[in-house]
Amino acid sequence: MAILVIVVGYLAITYNGLVKAEENVKLNWGNLQNAYQRRLDLIPGLVTVVKGSSDYEKQTLEQLAEARAKAQQVTLSGASASSDNYSRQEQAQAEMVGSMNRVIGLIEKYPDLQSTKSFVDLQAQLVGTERRIKVSRDDFNGAVAQYNKSVRKFPSNIAASLFTFRPKEGFQSDAGAATPPEVKF
Repeated sequence: MAILVIVVGYLAITYNGLVKAEENVKLNWGNLQNAYQRRLDLIPGLVTVVKGSSDYEKQTLEQLAEARAKAQQVTLSGASASSDNYSRQEQAQAEMVGSMNRVIGLIEKYPDLQSTKSFVDLQAQLVGTERRIKVSRDDFNGAVAQYNKSVRKFPSNIAASLFTFRPKEGFQSDAGAATPPEVKF
């Protein structure tokens, strides 16, 4: 009887720990989504300021707006978090970053745009947002690693398999991401 109480107690404690770790993964995924949304929300302001300051390179600004619209369509909830869904969202975000880099290159090419205070403020906001995204990705990967340790280590792996907790995949950079992008003017 005492052994049964110990086993049930162990399973309950382990189950609750796994639920807590899984919810932490979802929380960190939500924080990453929040950082992505911040990026999406800043883009229209950037485009408006750049358009208001200059009509140079209309195509670049249109590409940025299109990339933002694409990225906005790919939103995921914690419940739909999977490796394929992560990849879809990361691809959409990568396209938007490429467009943002072209706009920043445009601004550097035309120094009179840099003097626009509102652009400088928005540029600082974008840089801050990219930092937030990096921190959110790190936090998400940390939460996934902690969860995966709980799911895989003995003896909690017994309870994890009994209650169908499966390892999760964290954020992975694109192939070639270690190579710095080439900036062309």
